[in-house]
Amino acid sequence: MKDIDRNKLSADDWDEQTFPRPKVQEFDRVVDRAVSRRGFLGGALAFGSGAAVMGTAFLKGTSAMAQQATRFAFEGIPAQTDGTVHVPEGYSWKVTARWGDKLFSDAPEFDPETGVAFEGSDRVFGENTDGMELFHVAGREILVVNSEYTNNEINLPQTEDGTPQNAEQVQLLQNLQGVTVMELAEGPEGWAIVVDSPYNRRIHHRTPMRFDGPAAGHDLLKTEADPEGLTSLGTMNNCGSGRTPWGTYLTCEENFNGYFGATGEMPEDETLAAGYARYGIGSDGWGYNYHLHDPRFDVSTTPNEPHRAGYIVEIDPANPEATPVKHTALGRFKHENAATALAPDGRLVVYMGDDERGEFMYKWVSRDIYVPGGDTSTLLSEGQLYAAVFEDDMSGRWAALTPEATGMEPAEIAIFTRTAASAVGATTMDRPEWIAVNPVAVEGYCCLTNNSRRGALNDDGSVRTNAGGDPMSVNAPNPRETNEYGQILRWRPAGDDHGSEEFEWDLYVMAGNPMVHDDAYAGSEAIKEGNLFNSPDGMQIDSTGMIWIQTDGDDSNEGDFAGMGNNQMLAGDPVTGEIRRFLTGPNGCEVTGLTWSTDRRTMFVGIQHPGRPFPDGPDSLPRSSIVAVKRDDGALVG
Repeated sequence: MKDIDRNKLSADDWDEQTFPRPKVQEFDRVVDRAVSRRGFLGGALAFGSGAAVMGTAFLKGTSAMAQQATRFAFEGIPAQTDGTVHVPEGYSWKVTARWGDKLFSDAPEFDPETGVAFEGSDRVFGENTDGMELFHVAGREILVVNSEYTNNEINLPQTEDGTPQNAEQVQLLQNLQGVTVMELAEGPEGWAIVVDSPYNRRIHHRTPMRFDGPAAGHDLLKTEADPEGLTSLGTMNNCGSGRTPWGTYLTCEENFNGYFGATGEMPEDETLAAGYARYGIGSDGWGYNYHLHDPRFDVSTTPNEPHRAGYIVEIDPANPEATPVKHTALGRFKHENAATALAPDGRLVVYMGDDERGEFMYKWVSRDIYVPGGDTSTLLSEGQLYAAVFEDDMSGRWAALTPEATGMEPAEIAIFTRTAASAVGATTMDRPEWIAVNPVAVEGYCCLTNNSRRGALNDDGSVRTNAGGDPMSVNAPNPRETNEYGQILRWRPAGDDHGSEEFEWDLYVMAGNPMVHDDAYAGSEAIKEGNLFNSPDGMQIDSTGMIWIQTDGDDSNEGDFAGMGNNQMLAGDPVTGEIRRFLTGPNGCEVTGLTWSTDRRTMFVGIQHPGRPFPDGPDSLPRSSIVAVKRDDGALVG
């Protein structure tokens, strides 16, 4: 849609305007589901603070909270609305890396007015940092960081509106996205990139990759450039991350659909058309204009190319020559991140969220067991993929996405995973984003960021749906209509076994604003004037079990969001339920991506798309950055 300004719309809003969701015709089915929950939703949750789902099984009561000695090493800081980073007293921060910083000495210098030159743009730190992990390799600290997307007006300031006009400008944008692998070292001035390190590497939209798993070699992955359907170029819209027990990095392809468009007629094949509709592939790209200048992204000539994106990609940070692998067995959808765990019998478990309103949570369980130092080649390709089903009685199950349950072949399940999850009745969620597994307790957490369409009605009175027609009526884990604040879900697998197909669940916290509301939109009991936030997005759990929550929400600081200030990072103690604000970012930014140095004395935090000229001051373009946070006394920070 040429009248849509991509830079003023979220990916969800662009999808909504470009692909209006179907109406629910079986309205009786929706009514029955709502009525069955009336007892649950009509109680304390509907009129109070949300305590009805705050986990009597997991959380201590208020009196117990008062008796607990605090585990926080800092006092919470107030909300901020300015253009810089703030941390608590006793802590300090410094910039480690900024968009455009050199990885190699022959890379171009960053120009504060025009940004990065085309020549050498694949030899600098990428744009819009997101998920990241740090690896200790041969005595060195190797940071691997996603670059989710580009701010085109900033990356192409010579254009009128940031829309690329030729193939070179498209390639510049492609070079600035993907993944950066870089060695860091700490010196007297703090942490910095080790320029020309043999581990430094850029992986972008044109880097060769290979497929494995059930979809590898399938007809839907074949193109003229890759007639065998076994290799691919590039990884895109890399959002969250993960790490394997054997020391590799997992990068997650999220809003890949917006990179594709058509210069001619859209494909008429029923399978292609249905898949395009479910995944939001249209004739006009999301402002990138790749399809006008790079035929690979023109679906009128290369209709299978979108099937080659939307996967989890494995990268070996210790081997710069290793070819990244797209693991089709983990499903194709808008992957947020990948949280790994081991079942008691040694099988690998990967939890994943599909970041779109009304989509699903997933789990992968490997067929084979992980043995340190042993063969890991099958652990992300042979096993079982599941989608989550949540019940109102606080129980849940993982529904296996098998041919028998879905009516689909294994390769089709891998390529059209959303359709498979709809077939088994998976529960529609409020944008499942980062998932984290607690290292000191057998439980997992998922940020459900928001869903303004939850419970909304079409003109004919039917409930709004996701792209597959699954109704987004209010349900137990997503209990608020037009949910602008978000919540964090928690579950505990049966038998303390992440490989189990059964679990119990509750809501760890519901974000809200008790200064504005006195109902469910006030949030849960832990939400108070001093820690207000909305749209929990990123999340990590440190070695002590403290939960670090990063936000990507409304930073207007007014109306329903009064008192919340800029996007931020908070710490939560799951034992007591207390939450404190630890860091605030500059106005307009998203705080996203978190990892630690090997000695746990430095916390690396991502600042994405700052709205002001951060961190270099008013004479420079804004630059997404990694900042290093340390305690002034040199103690551990997580």
